[in-house]
Amino acid sequence: MERRLDYQKAFPEGYQAMLHLEAIIRRSGLEQSLYELVKLRASQLNGCAYCLDMHSKDARANGETGQRIYALSAWREAPFFTDRERAALAWTEAITNIQQGHASEEAYAEARLQFSEEELVKLTYAITQINSWNRIAIAFRPEVGSYQPQAASLAAKG
Repeated sequence: MERRLDYQKAFPEGYQAMLHLEAIIRRSGLEQSLYELVKLRASQLNGCAYCLDMHSKDARANGETGQRIYALSAWREAPFFTDRERAALAWTEAITNIQQGHASEEAYAEARLQFSEEELVKLTYAITQINSWNRIAIAFRPEVGSYQPQAASLAAKG
């Protein structure tokens, strides 16, 4: 698909605010591997090719296995996700698909077994952040496939 417009250039303050929140979430104490799984799962649910490309590359660059990435859409049946990851993935689905149950009590209870109040709020911010990125990318169609993980780590250090 052809890019519609350059959203970073059209509203740089908004883009910078999103990057700032992203940096805060990255430093929040959530496990990086968990954070990448959440971003991948939400992006799968939303059908965001740009974010799937980006976060699968980031996950691999941070040591995630191909096996877990490939099986992520079937995480309930796959034996290689921890209870904490399963709770985070269930919560991700509940928050991403709010039209299908408005964050069910079951998903919330499962998440509370694995996450403290503070951690659950941080996780929820992470989920809403990737959902926002998904919607921006789906709306404006940035080029899919050119993202390289080392560019992100250089930007984070700079």
